[in-house]
Amino acid sequence: MTMTTPAQANGAATPGNPGGAASPAPAPGGAPVAAPTKDSAGVRGLIFLRDRGIFVLWLLLIIVFAVWANPYFGTLNNAILIANAAAISAIFAAGVAVGIICGALDLSIPGVAALSSCVTGWMVIHDMPVWLALVVGLVIGVVIGFINGVISLRGFNPIIVTIAMLSVTSALAAIVAGGYTIPGLSKLDFMGTQRYLGVPAPVWIAAGVFIVGTVFLTKTRDGIRLMAVGGSAEAVRRSGIHSDRYKVMAFMISSGCAALGGLVTTATVTEANPNASPALIFTALTAVALAGVSLVGGRGSLPRVAVGALVLATIANGLTIKGIQPYWATGATGLLLLGSLALDRSLTRTVSQRLMATAQASVHTGTR
Repeated sequence: MTMTTPAQANGAATPGNPGGAASPAPAPGGAPVAAPTKDSAGVRGLIFLRDRGIFVLWLLLIIVFAVWANPYFGTLNNAILIANAAAISAIFAAGVAVGIICGALDLSIPGVAALSSCVTGWMVIHDMPVWLALVVGLVIGVVIGFINGVISLRGFNPIIVTIAMLSVTSALAAIVAGGYTIPGLSKLDFMGTQRYLGVPAPVWIAAGVFIVGTVFLTKTRDGIRLMAVGGSAEAVRRSGIHSDRYKVMAFMISSGCAALGGLVTTATVTEANPNASPALIFTALTAVALAGVSLVGGRGSLPRVAVGALVLATIANGLTIKGIQPYWATGATGLLLLGSLALDRSLTRTVSQRLMATAQASVHTGTR
């Protein structure tokens, strides 16, 4: 962070320093005042820790488990298992992240996944074209997202709306499936258990989702506006942009990812389950929170969300190799989530305080 004096801010040129790049203002005794580079470096370090800490955490976990669970953890086959376990959670987490970034938290994801899976499964076992069944399943997710968005824009609380939609979609899934699972969906193996170049299909699908999603959010006009709406919908509205459109778009993307995650899950286990598992939303929210996505919207990164899902899968995998019961992994994940939220809040507050102190010091220096 480069500090400026009032002369620099006004673009005033000084002798020997054309273009307005002024030297630091002199102190009363005539000696120049040194720029607060130490504070600037500290702020940059804190921001790096807040925005990239998830990568450091994952690396530390890999090192710890590679030593503790040697020789089984640090193998290529186990790495593929971790990636495959993280892939489905990452797809759900991507949808949740996009919704939260735009200020549209969608809690209907488990129900959407169940309904899309059951409708697709029903069509497959009734000998309808597989491609058509998959398209219908995805369209169902997008349509439900559209409905959630439109209802929310009528002034209803989005959390209540999506909880209600969770109940509706769960009931519809049970009706379609007759209250039982729909087995024998081996025709979906190509996007479930099948491997391509040695890598399971879900990993390729998740990678595609995150690549497309990252490009959309960072390189396209609509994606950038979507993030801006999450930061301040009113400011975006005053700039002449129809912010409601992007709210609805966020709900549609979130539900679309939920439908895709449900289809990949169905393809992996070769059966469609009408039961909406609350663990889906818990795992997705945990990965999103670990990734440092602001729960009030406007800030987030899909690559960090992917790493958040990998962190969860790495913990579960390492503890399983050591023969530790799964509920310990659940508890460890909860503690890790609380710790990450506390750390993010502390770092954000510290960064704000240091930036304010630096700005005040700059003002005082310039008025001497």
